[in-house]
Amino acid sequence: MTQISKKDRQELPALAPMLDMVEAGMGFVPNSMLTMAHWPELLGAFGGLGATILQTGDIEPELKQLIALVSSRASGCNYCQAHTSNSAHRAGAAEAKIAAAFEFEQSPLFSDRERVALRFGWHAAMQPNATEPSDFAALKQFFSEREVVEIVAVVSLFGFLNRWNDTMATELEPQAAEFGNRALAESGWNRGKH
Repeated sequence: MTQISKKDRQELPALAPMLDMVEAGMGFVPNSMLTMAHWPELLGAFGGLGATILQTGDIEPELKQLIALVSSRASGCNYCQAHTSNSAHRAGAAEAKIAAAFEFEQSPLFSDRERVALRFGWHAAMQPNATEPSDFAALKQFFSEREVVEIVAVVSLFGFLNRWNDTMATELEPQAAEFGNRALAESGWNRGKH
C-alpha cells in the first residue's frame, strides 16, 4: 500500500505542460510524479532533470532506458523495472531484448558496446558502489567522456527514483504493470509492494 497519496492532475495547473509532455512520452503520468507533486517545486525540478537526462544527449534513448532497467534491477526497485522496460520498448527495444536485459553478458542480442554500458550501470547501482577503474576504461573504448557523464546521470536519476518508489511503495500504473508482467516475468520480476 502506498505511503503517500497522489495529487490529482487538476490540482496542478502550473505543471500541466510538463505532465502533458511526460504523458506523451510514456503513455501515462507516473504515480511517482503525482506523489512528488505534494512539493510542486520538487516535481518541477525533477521533471526538468529527467527530461534533460532522458531526452537530450548523444546516447540513444533505447540504451539509456536499458541502463535504467539494469540499474533499477541492481537496486531492487520493481516499480522502476516495470517503467524502464516499458520505456525501453517505446524507445525501440524489442521485447526479446528487454526480457534478456539481465542476461546481457551472455545474450547475443547485445553488442559489446551495450554490454559495457549495462555492466557499468549494474555496478554503479549496487550498494556499495561496485564500479572500478576498469569499468571506466571499458566504457571509454566505446563512449566519449560526455557520454560517460550521460550514463552516470541515468544511473543517478534512477538511484533517486529507486529510493523514492521503494520507500513510498508507489502504486504501479496498469500500463507499466501489464508490460512488466509480459516482458520481465521470466526474469523473476514481480510487482513487489507496488
